Amino acid sequence: MPTEMKAHLEFQNGTYRSTLDDVSKFGRMFPSLFFYYHMISIVFHGSQLAQKGLYDNKAWTISSIGILRAMERIGTFFEITGLENIEKLDTPCVYIGNHMSTLETFILPNILVPYRNVTFVVKKSLIEFPVFKHIMISRDPVVVGRENPREDLTVVLKEGEKRLREGTSIVIFPQKTRTIKFNPEEFNTIGIKLARRAGVPIVPLAVKTDAWGQGKLIKDFGKIDPRKNVHFSFGEPMQIQGRGNEEHQRVINFISDKLAEWNSK
Repeated sequence: MPTEMKAHLEFQNGTYRSTLDDVSKFGRMFPSLFFYYHMISIVFHGSQLAQKGLYDNKAWTISSIGILRAMERIGTFFEITGLENIEKLDTPCVYIGNHMSTLETFILPNILVPYRNVTFVVKKSLIEFPVFKHIMISRDPVVVGRENPREDLTVVLKEGEKRLREGTSIVIFPQKTRTIKFNPEEFNTIGIKLARRAGVPIVPLAVKTDAWGQGKLIKDFGKIDPRKNVHFSFGEPMQIQGRGNEEHQRVINFISDKLAEWNSK
């Protein structure tokens, strides 16, 4: 990992947009090969640090921005908006977003960690995945099995509340699995329940990350398509009122509207 790599992105008025002034010719010709070479190198380096107990927030954000720069070097355009909504928070929160690809798990640390400690609700397989598991375990995630919804809810409420009370924000993707098409009927209320229990705000998160495709043999290693722009957008923080039905619908509306806007472009 280059030591001169900046550990943060530079935002203007809560927005980041790629300039794409350092695109590799080889990367344009062979985007998947170029990207996965750099991604695997970053993950191996991070894993080595994690096994030594040295993978802290700074190392995590450097890995994260390394992934973003590798995508930009093959010509992928990033647009990240709504950071002003995060800046106004003085408490931990629950980020509730759609889950489209592996990319958001890699990119979000660089966006969120500079504001407050953060971790993810992740499926058990991620802490068993070779090499990458050491990185994920070092981030103290909330781990669910995705086989028993009732059991998962209990784990998320208990472990998630514990981390929130310790000052760590939680990123949760309420869908059962990653999918390009957003289906509100499969978007459960687990994030709303967690925020209500812990008494913290929620922040809607919409992502469009299908530039990292899903593989046929290994889902996590699909085709990389730099012609598809990558988008992240954060909505206004909301406190949960009552059972949170209205807030849940507002999160769904935010994600649906953003996806419609991005797809229309």
